[in-house]
This record gives sequence, structure tokens and C-alpha cells, in this order.
Amino acid sequence: MIVTGITELSKSRSRIEIDYAFAFVLYKGELRIYKIVEGCELSEETYYEITHKILPKRAKLRAMNLLKQRSYTEYTLSEKLRQGGYPEQVIQEAIEYVKQFHYIDDRQYALDYIEYNREKKSRNRIMQELHRKGIDDLLLQETWDEIVGNETKELEKEQMLYWIKKRQFDAETADFKEKQKMMAFLYRKGFKVEDIRSVLLLDITSI
Repeated sequence: MIVTGITELSKSRSRIEIDYAFAFVLYKGELRIYKIVEGCELSEETYYEITHKILPKRAKLRAMNLLKQRSYTEYTLSEKLRQGGYPEQVIQEAIEYVKQFHYIDDRQYALDYIEYNREKKSRNRIMQELHRKGIDDLLLQETWDEIVGNETKELEKEQMLYWIKKRQFDAETADFKEKQKMMAFLYRKGFKVEDIRSVLLLDITSI
């Protein structure tokens, strides 16, 4: 294995390429300890120590520190570690480590997210946001059903009425342009067109 590239990422960290492929990120002090310079040969023993001892320990500590600050899904935590320059096998080892202590739990994350946001966000908006966080469709449906069940229609009606009231919109006095503007606003919030039309026909003056 030949070190074919060393790129400085910061004053303390460098990106290492081995045989023209990204390998890992190390602190500059570690470059000195392992005598890593561009063009040098990296022994199997040194590579093993870095990838199976140094980096896994560091990735686990990084994952734990991140989780102290906020909750993550498996996907978003993996992405955060990936941004730190950890190799894929090291990332997976760190993920499995925190999962065994239940520090990440995609199901609980989805349940908590739905419970916290269901009063103001549409089902579509919540599903989109959780999907971007790596929650799969089956788990999304299961957790939504567990929290909301068959009350989705009524809940979304209440949500739309909340936004209508907040924007001081009056369906009885609004002209066509104002109604179109309100429909566009609710549509961007993730509500379905047919549901928006139904709600805008309601008498909301007493709400």
C-alpha cells in the first residue's frame, strides 16, 4: 500500500489517500507517529492498527458526543460521521456500538417526531422530513398509525384551520385571488388540494 495523497483539511487534520483512493482522516501528530508521508509505503500492520483500533475508538466517541447534543436517526448519524472522514466500515462499527445501548432508535425517533409535530404539520410534510432522515416507508406508516390512527383527516382539518386563523384569513370575505393565495400556502405545507378546498368552504368566522 502506497500513500498517494495527503491533503490538509485543517491545522490539525489531513485526508489520506492510499493507492489513489480515499482511506481515512488522521491528525497530523499521528502522521508523525506512523511516519506517513506522501509516496511512502504503509505496512499492513500500521493500516490495521489505524483502521481497526484508532479510528473505531474515535468514531464511537464522536458518535456518543453527537448524541449528547441531540437525537439522530441511524442515517443522519452515519452522515455526520461520514462528513468527519471516517471509512464506511468504521462508521458501521460505531453505529452498531451506539445501537446496542439504544442510543439511536429509528422507531422511537419517528414516534417522538410525529408526536411533537402532528399538531401543526401535515402528514405529508412529516413523512417527507422523516424520509429525508432515513426512516423507511414501512416504519413511517407504522409509527404514524400508532400515534394518529384513523384520525388523520380530522387532524389535518384542525391543522389547516390553525393556519387559516393564524393568517387571519376569512373565507366568507376573501376574493378569488386571496383564496388562491391561501390554497397555495396550505399546499406548500403538504396538504392535499381536495382537503384544502373542503376546509376553505367551511364557516370559520367563529373559530
